Amino acid sequence: MEELFEVVTPLGCRVRVGRDYWDYVVSKKHPYMRDREGLVEEALRGPDEIRKSKTDQGIFLYYIRKDRLYCAVARHEDDGRGFLITAYPADKLKEGEVIWTK
Repeated sequence: MEELFEVVTPLGCRVRVGRDYWDYVVSKKHPYMRDREGLVEEALRGPDEIRKSKTDQGIFLYYIRKDRLYCAVARHEDDGRGFLITAYPADKLKEGEVIWTK
């Protein structure tokens, strides 16, 4: 798997994003995010807020405000590694426990 990027989040999790998976995200799930890889990397590295999913304790939502609100969603594994699930422009913050703020 060719990596697009890997970052360490403020929670100490090393989140990786594969090029093929990113291509899938921007072609099938959220085309609006095409050419916004840098924004997603920034959201994971230096978010404004991190929330834990209400439904899955291993899922974290990284929010950043730029021209609008964006969310990068990542799964954290027990070994300190993680991977991007999706990224999208958000209308509002989802419910969930706030675990980190800037």
